[in-house]
Amino acid sequence: MKLIGSNTSPYARRIRMWAAAKQLPMSYQHIDIFSEAGHDELIRHNPARKIPFLIDDAQLICDSNLIVRYLREKHQLPFPSWDQENWLVLINACNDSLVELLLSKRSGFDIEQDKLFFNLQRERIGHTLHYLNEECVTEEFLHCDYLQISLYCLIDWVLFRELVDLSDYTNLMAFHSRWQSQAIAQQTDPRN
Repeated sequence: MKLIGSNTSPYARRIRMWAAAKQLPMSYQHIDIFSEAGHDELIRHNPARKIPFLIDDAQLICDSNLIVRYLREKHQLPFPSWDQENWLVLINACNDSLVELLLSKRSGFDIEQDKLFFNLQRERIGHTLHYLNEECVTEEFLHCDYLQISLYCLIDWVLFRELVDLSDYTNLMAFHSRWQSQAIAQQTDPRN
């Protein structure tokens, strides 16, 4: 099995961290999707042109959520509860909005302007972070390792990309601090 992604992708990072914690036999290949060779490899394997994707013999899995589902089934690992799945959807929605803002900013747009698209992304990010700040301390949230890793990767990516001031989200920042010291978090740090 081989996971293909970018070292800076929070979606690839969460799978790498989770698979390492579960000691799953999976190699990892970094590609630069903005280079010609990386872009060619991306479009050869994933028509949606997204990373990460997983190749397991002839099986191709093209989405981070499906990759984890596939790995859970293949290795007979427990599945999260519906509440945990819903929290993951919220983490993904927040992360997707942040990616949209980052790509817009890199494309030369002023993401602070009063435009519907940017307003909707900022609104989703703010409300989702507020909600996750309250929920990340609950027992059920903390009972799911993949959910915790996904939230950590989101928070760390926000800090890495400097897109949102998280100082008012005290639970999220404390959560980040607890995870930051773990070896697998340091080994997959996108800053390295």
